[in-house]
Amino acid sequence: MSIHIGATRGQIADTVLLPGDPLRARLIAEKYLDRAVCHNQVRGMLGYTGYFKGRKVSVQGTGMGMPSIGIYASELITEYRAKTLVRIGTCGAIQPGLKLGDVILAVSASTDSNVNRVRFGGLDFAPAADFGLLLAAHEAAKKKGIKVVAGNVLSSDSFYTEDPQAWKLWQRFGTLAIEMESAELYTLAAKHRRRALSILTVSDEILAGRQATASQRQGAFMRMVEIALDAV
Repeated sequence: MSIHIGATRGQIADTVLLPGDPLRARLIAEKYLDRAVCHNQVRGMLGYTGYFKGRKVSVQGTGMGMPSIGIYASELITEYRAKTLVRIGTCGAIQPGLKLGDVILAVSASTDSNVNRVRFGGLDFAPAADFGLLLAAHEAAKKKGIKVVAGNVLSSDSFYTEDPQAWKLWQRFGTLAIEMESAELYTLAAKHRRRALSILTVSDEILAGRQATASQRQGAFMRMVEIALDAV
């Protein structure tokens, strides 16, 4: 048992899916995992372990932002020996052509956070996905007939920003979308020699000012979960 996860050693699988919303963790467990057991309820951050096509898989809510996912990813790695961690979440697209429901594979994650500059003494670290997982997710999506786009994303510390046009700088340099967790996940995976990938569903078109409805989010989210499960 760790500080923030109430599971005992062995209850959590080597492979863990990481939605931000704990209720999505429960939904995934109920819909896709056989013999699912709740391994965590601490702070309401639900986590489950079950079997997908005979393979043991866990799903653990992480909350929002890099500090929160940093806590859960760190404990999953150091206390429960997780080897493969896949974030499944939503993002705001900032490139023309990306539409609501599109799926993004985050090859790398830029950030406006100082978290890595603190780690690296003011230097910049480039957090990136595990290539094997990236390739597996791309192949899984192709087999399902789901179009995916791969590229850089921005992990931001701020959901509500002082400058509502700040995203335009990132857009000019080809960044696909903005979210809040991937840079920290990729950095921790690199530090501990683990495999990590973020698979993201576009829930907002920032250029057009469009947002997905609850039903649109749910349907698109499940396609992303299926890609993740097949990839791992």
